Amino acid sequence: MWTQQKWQQRAEQQHFIQRAIIDGQKLTSASEKTFAVINPATQRLLAEVDISEQITVNRAVSVARRCFERGDWSQQSPASRKQVLLRLADLIMQHADELALLDSLSMGKTVTDARELDVPGAAGVFRWYAESLDKLYGQIAPTAQNAVAMITRAPIGVIAAVVPWNFPLDMAAWKLAPALAAGNSVILKPAEQSPFSALRLAELALEAGLPPGVLNVLPGNGEITGKALGLHEDIDAVVFTGSTQVGKYFMHYAAQSNLKQVWLECGGKSPNLIFADCHNLELAAEKAAAAIFFNQGEVCSANSRLLVEHSIHHEFVERLLAQAQKWQPGDPLDPASRAGAMVSSRHSDRVMSYIQVAREQGAELRCGGERLTINGSNNFIQPTIFTGVRSDMQLVKEEIFGPVLAVMPFDGEEQAIALANDSIYGLAASLWSGDLSRAHRVAQRLNAGTVSVNTIDAIDVSVPFGGGKQSGFGRDLSLHAFDKFTQLKTTWIQLCQ
Repeated sequence: MWTQQKWQQRAEQQHFIQRAIIDGQKLTSASEKTFAVINPATQRLLAEVDISEQITVNRAVSVARRCFERGDWSQQSPASRKQVLLRLADLIMQHADELALLDSLSMGKTVTDARELDVPGAAGVFRWYAESLDKLYGQIAPTAQNAVAMITRAPIGVIAAVVPWNFPLDMAAWKLAPALAAGNSVILKPAEQSPFSALRLAELALEAGLPPGVLNVLPGNGEITGKALGLHEDIDAVVFTGSTQVGKYFMHYAAQSNLKQVWLECGGKSPNLIFADCHNLELAAEKAAAAIFFNQGEVCSANSRLLVEHSIHHEFVERLLAQAQKWQPGDPLDPASRAGAMVSSRHSDRVMSYIQVAREQGAELRCGGERLTINGSNNFIQPTIFTGVRSDMQLVKEEIFGPVLAVMPFDGEEQAIALANDSIYGLAASLWSGDLSRAHRVAQRLNAGTVSVNTIDAIDVSVPFGGGKQSGFGRDLSLHAFDKFTQLKTTWIQLCQ
């Protein structure tokens, strides 16, 4: 385990890639437009990074298309692709300290979480999809005896992957691993707040043996780079994780251009239901705190609505308040910190505005609700809990994407289910009950892509992640992710008589 001093020394020496990587090379900027990447934990400039404008996007798409059509990667055997992706997974772990630091510095998360969770998680995703490649089989249709109809999966072509800032390396891996495993060429656009680990990943992919041009990384903002990708006529599919509002833009871009496939994983306002027959209220309180305060609450599936059965409401809230104190933010480079800085001053202001509105609308602030200044930055927000909330409050309705929890009581299953489903989102949900029949019954009626029973935010590479309603559609992780990156192909062979 590194000390805070050692992480700080490493941070002072860290190099940041500032240009797009296309066809295996760092591209000289075609314009003078850049964007600043600020360390939110110190408010200091990390680097000025080139904005990938239309001309750069066009070049990346052309390179990706040419590689795909030549078969540099798309026509390699599954066994060959497997070995490259396994080498990439190994390289990710070999450079784990660097990659963790890049994400911590750019978006404020604790370097401990990045090093112990995100980096191994990303490597594991690449390894899992690599190992899946030689275990997938096509099908033979039940045709008449004079014909053979083969059903196979073929790569789509050129994929644009647009990923968020809250888990920069992890989210890139979720998109890239199955897309590359399937044989596609990919253009990755990282969030402008956190471009560095994605750019470094592109270099590691080349070192692992990925042919130049198969993976191209374009830093930039949504208004220029993201829009250009969404509207491009020669991109076959866009995969996106981010806000619902921006997801709708990509749907519109596809309709304006070539009807490219669009796969969205958007926002959430996930409920966590605590029934009185829960066997371990202390564990449930501990997990409920983690479900909203982990990663500063900057998690799309964060359990930001806590629904507690009336008979245990007071007791559970007291347990929860004690657990919240363990999530006070601190210097992200301090291994003792469990939470870090919010991603930017702008986002900190947004989260604080929700706290202010909740107060004005009559919610009772039970803890937190204030900004802290650490290392000269005020982008640190205390873990915040409100009780006495109503279902019509902004606090309950809208995704805040910060360490802010709304607690509501309920009486019985029907009211619990009604409150839980009263949302435009449908990404995830959790419930706690010692009654197996109740747990199964309620889980079936919750409108969520993943329902975690007697735990929170259950996730594994082997199971699909995604939701419904305005949380989007399509699934990341598991073998089902290949649905986004492949197309079914029928080859009909009429046999000679």
